[in-house]
Amino acid sequence: MKIAYFDCFAGASGDMILGALMDAGLRLELLKEEIGKLHLAHYDIRRENAVKKGIAGSLAKVIIDQDHHHKHHRHLSHIKEIIGNSDLEESIKQKSLKIFQRLAEAEAKVHRTSIEKIHFHEVGAMDAIIDVVGAVAGIEILGIEKIFCSPLHVGCGTVKCAHGTLPVPAPATADLIKGKPAYSNGVEGELLTPTGAAILTTLSTEFSSMPPMIVQQIGYGAGTSEPAIPNLLRVMIGESMDEVKAFETEEVLSDSFKLHEAA
Repeated sequence: MKIAYFDCFAGASGDMILGALMDAGLRLELLKEEIGKLHLAHYDIRRENAVKKGIAGSLAKVIIDQDHHHKHHRHLSHIKEIIGNSDLEESIKQKSLKIFQRLAEAEAKVHRTSIEKIHFHEVGAMDAIIDVVGAVAGIEILGIEKIFCSPLHVGCGTVKCAHGTLPVPAPATADLIKGKPAYSNGVEGELLTPTGAAILTTLSTEFSSMPPMIVQQIGYGAGTSEPAIPNLLRVMIGESMDEVKAFETEEVLSDSFKLHEAA
């Protein structure tokens, strides 16, 4: 079984997840092809080289035509319509919608309102739609069947957003990581964004140290800020050792059976 382990030593965001996947081998043209199935316009996706504290990685840049999109505050119903009417595979649609549903629920809880009344700002803008769908599609393109994640580094201090200055983790992020292992070791700034938290907590099956695996690909996705530590999200992709051991055991038993038959 092909698995991925996201090492969130500097947190995670939607663009860091995309960058990590591209750095690990996801081809930009295939990602663009999948995002194109949303039938959106006035945007572009690029991959740039980045170096953070001496470690090289990939920076995913989602470039939005602000003159066109700044007027479009979207509700969950609009996002459901965009994804539902797309030509994406059904599995990608369902996982993407689940991520946005959780984002809407977290924001609604923070603001004590209904999910239907939530205006998506940071989490629901055009770039977040691309981040979420791109992450889900990228994982499928790479053939990853199961996702593991490290404990989530959230950062500390405050962050400025559409609602003003908020504590870190932002309230929506804090709600999304409930029940998951998270920590802060004093690094200033928002390391884990609501979009990053929603993607990883929705798609990951386990939050722990690195699982037994044969690593085949490694990618580093860069963030845009410059905290005291390398602002990178690392993903390691490979074969689960459990699957390898099961296969080897089956092979040994099969060979033993053949030897027994020959005797």
